[in-house]
Amino acid sequence: MQPRLLKSFVHAGLLGCLLLGPVAHAGLFDDDQARQAVLDLRAKVDSSNTRIEGLTRNLLDLNNQVQQLQQALDAERGQNQELQNQLATLQKNQKDYYADLDARLKKLEPQQVTVDGVTGTVQPGEKTEFDAALNQFRNGDFKGASGSLSSFVKHYPNSPYLPDAEYWLGNTYYALRDYKASNNVLQNVVSQFPNHPRAPQALLAIATNQQETGQKVAARRTLQTIISKYADSDSAQVAKQRLAKLR
Repeated sequence: MQPRLLKSFVHAGLLGCLLLGPVAHAGLFDDDQARQAVLDLRAKVDSSNTRIEGLTRNLLDLNNQVQQLQQALDAERGQNQELQNQLATLQKNQKDYYADLDARLKKLEPQQVTVDGVTGTVQPGEKTEFDAALNQFRNGDFKGASGSLSSFVKHYPNSPYLPDAEYWLGNTYYALRDYKASNNVLQNVVSQFPNHPRAPQALLAIATNQQETGQKVAARRTLQTIISKYADSDSAQVAKQRLAKLR
């Protein structure tokens, strides 16, 4: 090869190296920056993931705390409702207790009552004694009834049940065939309580006693008294019928 031509090739090669050198260096520099950018981005992503994981854990912890607080609140509400129910029960029991106590105390106190137009004070146990004596009579225990009714009349002389007690006492004596005692007690009803519904009934019972003891004249007068004095009573109607049959 000619020296001149070889020299041209050398010059051309050197020129090419000079021209390509900056381009290769620039390409190498761009790759490093890209790798660094990727590394930086990865670091940022890892940091974000770490923060997200931390926030997630915090959120889960907060959610657990909220659930625990909700459970505690529900339990507190349940206890509060239970306390309210217990309080309502206690208040009702207390109200019932005082109502029962008041009712019991009233039974131990005298009370004003009116029986068949007769007003009086009823002592504790008075009505119970009267009812018990009357049940004896109704059950045919005339002897027991006479004792109970006699005791009642003595113990409660101002009782509004006195006219009834004496009337039934007179009937117990009649059942025991003690006509004299029967008439005496029945006459007390007429004398003490002439306007009481038992008065004409007592006279009718007296007339029966008189008839059974053979006192027809006295029985006739008694029946006539009922008709004239208690004309509107049922006893007057019975007296008329018996008077018509009395010979």
